[in-house]
Amino acid sequence: MRDALARSNKPRRGRPPKGSDPAYSETRLSLIRTGLAVLTEKGYSYTGIDEILKKAGVPKGSFYHYFKNKEAFGEILIDAYGKYFARKLERWLEDTSMPPLQRLAAFVEDAGRGMAVHEFKRGCLIGNLGQEMSALPESFRNQLTAVLQDWQQRTCKCLQEAQQSGEMQTGLDAYEQAAFFWIGWEGAVLRAKLDQSTEPLNQFAAGFFRLIKAT
Repeated sequence: MRDALARSNKPRRGRPPKGSDPAYSETRLSLIRTGLAVLTEKGYSYTGIDEILKKAGVPKGSFYHYFKNKEAFGEILIDAYGKYFARKLERWLEDTSMPPLQRLAAFVEDAGRGMAVHEFKRGCLIGNLGQEMSALPESFRNQLTAVLQDWQQRTCKCLQEAQQSGEMQTGLDAYEQAAFFWIGWEGAVLRAKLDQSTEPLNQFAAGFFRLIKAT
């Protein structure tokens, strides 16, 4: 089987290599998008490759033409989700048309709308995988931690701006509060899925803002 797979991965004479083939890139991107959608609902351990192939409309057995194995696929999904969410945070937290804490509140509202659109079936891929970590490839651990640290750093910058503008208490450590936000936020997302409601997100955000706002 390995020999057959190796033969199938060799570029055919006269054809461009995979990386420069538009059809290859398109199909690979479709598998990544489908993988993200499925894993945010079901997690890594409960998702089979065949399910992703079927949803993406890619012939069964073609997965290894695009990815080395499921672990490599998972690493790519973590990276893709981390970048996607970083862009979302950048859009909200760096919007200088709003005061800093209002930007964070706007992010919370947008996240709630997103969960509602998907009927609370989808959560945070990073949070989902974090809960599964004992059953996941060890290679995921540092990658997940790096993504969370990136989100915390972006949030910290917003909170530092809130301190400078007088919105947030200056005696608080902005990075510690940013870490606290993400620790609590992942729990709120989990509860929102369970309750099928944005209320846990709103409750957590309200409590967080009460804790840090300047009096």
